[in-house]
Formats: sequence, structure tokens, C-alpha cells
Amino acid sequence: MATWGRRLAKVIAWLVLVPVVLVAVGISATVGWRPVFGPRARPATDKKFEVTPARLERGRYLVHNVMGCVECHTPSQVKNDVNVAVGPLGSGSVMIDQGKMRVVAPNITPDRETGIGNWSDDEIARAIREGVSKDGHALFPMMPYQEFRNVSDEDIASVVVYIRTLPPVHTSLPKTQLPFPLSRLINTAPEPVTSAVPEPDFHNPVKLGEYLSFAGGCVGCHTPMDNHGQPLPGMKFAGGQLFDNVASANITPDPSGISYYDQQTFLDVIHTGKVKARQLKVMPWWVYRGMTDSDLGALFSYLRTVAPVKHLVDNTEPASYCKLCRHQHGGGSQN
Repeated sequence: MATWGRRLAKVIAWLVLVPVVLVAVGISATVGWRPVFGPRARPATDKKFEVTPARLERGRYLVHNVMGCVECHTPSQVKNDVNVAVGPLGSGSVMIDQGKMRVVAPNITPDRETGIGNWSDDEIARAIREGVSKDGHALFPMMPYQEFRNVSDEDIASVVVYIRTLPPVHTSLPKTQLPFPLSRLINTAPEPVTSAVPEPDFHNPVKLGEYLSFAGGCVGCHTPMDNHGQPLPGMKFAGGQLFDNVASANITPDPSGISYYDQQTFLDVIHTGKVKARQLKVMPWWVYRGMTDSDLGALFSYLRTVAPVKHLVDNTEPASYCKLCRHQHGGGSQN
């Protein structure tokens, strides 16, 4: 009886262990253990970035005209197809509030209680490029830190130095609230930056344009994502990602994209927010119009070199399913 009892105990143990092992293997092979244990994060340091006139000037330019930091972190409303600030710069804004999902761009002013006044410079840099808050939690990747990780060490120092100069604002904002399992899955998004990120080659328009495409968040908006928030292979810059039922444009040099653009056309679109008589929707062109013509020209030079992708996106047409990007967008059924 004792032998039978031991065998039965082993059988029960295996019946319990095998499903656990299978689940563990399945998790390891798919999303990994980060949803359970939290995001990958390097320890932040007490590094202090030196304040210089050059950094202040460069930081102002990046924050307001390239990276769009205050665009998201300032309460605003749309007037005449342009976002207009209705609150103090950097004081935070509720970006999404639908059902069980609320995404808040927090206060990034130097207020010590409700802002980032008690964060170290490196903690701010880590949040911007690596998606990890001061307390170690993962930031929602609506903040394009997966692209900002390509921003150089010098430029990120300039951004931090400039943000420190914003007037401190004491605010009361709700916290970001995500439904399960999204609340866990975002822990897989952050990745530490563990090596130096050099400055771009300012003398090579294509290389500079590629750098600016990351700093400006172009890739994330103009590349359709799958259900797990990952870019669809072969669809870089091909458009179709949805924002308030408006699909981002195909900006590859394919005839279904912007092959007919020349550099002046590109500059005119960014400066005015219009493609001929058609008003751009959702895209924050009013941010990018503050970029220098030289930088915009470099960005256009880079876009001319990306792989052309045949993908019709036409927001003037009724939305229909697109087999290429797997979204419902105007002209989708024609792909």
C-alpha cells in the first residue's frame, strides 16, 4: 500500500507539474516573464547634465518642434484643425479616457510634488528613452520611447536641461489605468539603453533625416501595428495606423504613397497642414512646422530612400478592411 501511495503521489505531482511547465514554456516562448515581474530597467544614476546656452537652445527646439513633448503633456483643444494649449505648458493631459482605459501624459514641470522636480536628470532621461518611470513602472508606449531610444545622449541632455526651465505647476491629474492584460503586457515594451548613443551626422542629409524620423516619432505613427502593438513586417512608413478613426498616410515613395512629392511640396504640406486643398487630420503638423527647412529637407531626403510599399490609404473613402495592414481604413478593400 505504501508503494502504491507513493506512485499515486508521483502521478498527482506530475499532473500538477506538467501543466505548470507547459504554461511556463508557453510564456517564455511568447511574451516572456516581464508581464509578471515588471519591465527591464537599469538603475538610474544621480548624473547631472551641465546647463549651457547651447543645450537650452537645442532643447527648446527639440521639445517644441521635433519631439512634441509639450504637445502631449499640455492640456489642449482643437481650434481650426490645430491643437491650442488651454493650460500651462507641460502640466499634463488626459490623452485617452474610454471605459476602463485611461492614458495620462503626466506633469513634466519641475513641481516637486506633482511634477518631476524631485527626479534626477538620469531618471528623466530614462523615462524618455527607456520607458521607465521614477518608481520603476512601465510607461504606456503612446509615449514613443521605443523611437526616442535613438535620440543621442547630447540631445537627450539638452531636452532634460530645457524641461527643467518650464515654470513649475502644481496639478491634480488622475493616474493611467489600463485593462488586464494590457496592464501587464506593457511591461514588455521598455528596453534599457546601455551604451552611448552618438549624435547624428549633421552633414549627411539622409542619415540626419533618419535620425529625425525617430526623434519626431514618424515611424510609430506611419507604420501599422499588429494586435500586440508590434510593427507589421514590410510595412514601415506604409500608413494605415488608426487614430480616432483616421488612418495615417503612406509616406513611402510608392505611387500609393508620396512618390509625386518633391521637396518643396513636402515643405508646403508640413508648413500649412494641407495637401493641396485637403486638410491633414490628426497629424500634429503644427508641431513640425517649427522645424528648420534644412531639417525638413533632410527628413524628406531620407523618406525618398525607404522601401516603397504599395498600400492605398485614402481617408476620403469609406472605411473597409485592408488585408495588408489588417485595419479598417479608407480605401482598404482596394489593397
